[in-house]
Amino acid sequence: MDSTLVLFCFFNILPRILAEQEVENLSGLSTSPDKDIFVVRENGTTCLMAEFAVRIVVPFDVLAMNGIDLITEQALMTLPRGAEVQGKCGSTEAELQMSWNKDAYTFSLFFIKEAHNLSKGQDVVWKINKIQFAYDTNEPSHFGNAFNPEKHTASSHRLSAFVTPAGRSYECQAQQTISLISSDHQKGVTISMSEVRIQPFDIKSDFMFSEAYKCITDQREQLEEMLPLILGIILALIIVITLGVYHIRQKMTANQVQLPTDRSQYKNM
Repeated sequence: MDSTLVLFCFFNILPRILAEQEVENLSGLSTSPDKDIFVVRENGTTCLMAEFAVRIVVPFDVLAMNGIDLITEQALMTLPRGAEVQGKCGSTEAELQMSWNKDAYTFSLFFIKEAHNLSKGQDVVWKINKIQFAYDTNEPSHFGNAFNPEKHTASSHRLSAFVTPAGRSYECQAQQTISLISSDHQKGVTISMSEVRIQPFDIKSDFMFSEAYKCITDQREQLEEMLPLILGIILALIIVITLGVYHIRQKMTANQVQLPTDRSQYKNM
């Protein structure tokens, strides 16, 4: 074999061998029964962290009572605490994959970091660019009496979700819904995520998220919560200013020389 080819293979495969990655499911530490916590570590250092609650709605067909027509029902599922987790970190791409019920269900998140050239300079962001959910309608706990049961995969289409400035984590307590298209006759699978805190790149401290970038919904809700307080402060300032002006005017009036209204009194002045 050519020595140049040997060296090329050595220097490209060696970093992948050395970069040992491990994934931990820390959902048992969550204070919320619905929220899961996952950590991907590379060479003993955290490279991806994710916390979220997820709710998945999957439509499937069952045979009607007449034995001819099909009826569409819905399977509702959440991510169990004992899910098996796999993950991969990279400088510009990362992924997180969760499987349960003997691989009957697999929920996958794909991340990408990219740069955009703007007039003011380069803007670097990361985002979720793909979500997949693989499921098997042979699995009876959610798909009882499914018609023509088999394995299906639902995928997002041109997704750009959780867009976040590079070096920061994404945080959103509010529920966000993403629609996937299934291989099962193009049925729509709904993914609802809440209590989200994710960072797939540029983690500076082990097991620690970087500064949070809050979603618009959370920012709006925070503003709505603060609005009564802000209005109360403004009203209090208006009252204080009004009383202050009134007090100053009263004092100025009291200090003015009072001229007599009776003209006969001018002779004695």
